[in-house]
Amino acid sequence: MTWENYYMPSSIEEALSFLEKHQGEARLIAGGTDLMVQHKSEPLKAEALIDTGGIPELQKIYEDNGRIYVGGAVTHSQVVNSQLLKEKGRVLVDAARAVGALQIRNVGTVAGNVVTAQPAADTAIALVALDALVHIQSGTEKLEKSVLDTFLGPGKSSINPSKEMITAFSYPIPISLERTGFVRFARRDSLALPLVNLGFWLVLRDDHKTVEDIRIAVGPMSTVPFRARETEAHLKGTQINDEELAKAGLVIANEVTPRDSFRGSAKFKKHLIGVALKRAIKDVLDVKGVEQDD
Repeated sequence: MTWENYYMPSSIEEALSFLEKHQGEARLIAGGTDLMVQHKSEPLKAEALIDTGGIPELQKIYEDNGRIYVGGAVTHSQVVNSQLLKEKGRVLVDAARAVGALQIRNVGTVAGNVVTAQPAADTAIALVALDALVHIQSGTEKLEKSVLDTFLGPGKSSINPSKEMITAFSYPIPISLERTGFVRFARRDSLALPLVNLGFWLVLRDDHKTVEDIRIAVGPMSTVPFRARETEAHLKGTQINDEELAKAGLVIANEVTPRDSFRGSAKFKKHLIGVALKRAIKDVLDVKGVEQDD
């Protein structure tokens, strides 16, 4: 270990004061599940660690002024067990449930999943689908930006945990005709990194069949979470049925540009993302006539 001090602040202000005290030489930590793994291969250089897990304000999941808020120290298990998110954030609940084993979900946080900036981080994919904002505080300065905009490349985030703190994520409270869903395919189980994962948000017109608007986020299809904008444009204004989903599966397969890897070929991943899109939407909208396995 390279740090000499370990702090457990009880408030956001106290945590930020420790960051200020160490002038960029301290590091915020919540669950630390990814950080500790990284530390084994590349020792973390910091004078101090600041554990935010005991700050009550960062543990909250609530709705306020038309938005759902998920605190910066909320764990994946808290997301999975939140009745509010089950009712108004299914895609995030399903994504959090896919993260690691129970022990990892009990400790690992959504904020940590985002800051580590892996392009297929499950809860990050869900937040991008929700068009979520991340709320950041540094000293007395508060700012917000889209979750997608925090990704600069694999393992590279615009958020500096030596100077900035994620206080919350937020997204608009869904209306009655909005739907969300999440699908993940991996070689073995939830402990394996995904071959592909996909989260979507859509809103239907009054006929409950026609897509008014849609967002689709997928990984790992690029160096950052990928918005399938061509597929979104294709689906807008269409009535969801087996034929349209089959067409959309082909569109997204042609849109993404995965790489060959030891987990699977690019060709296989292209096929799989088409299957994922059809399955995710079918599971949520109960579309008839769409085969589960292609």
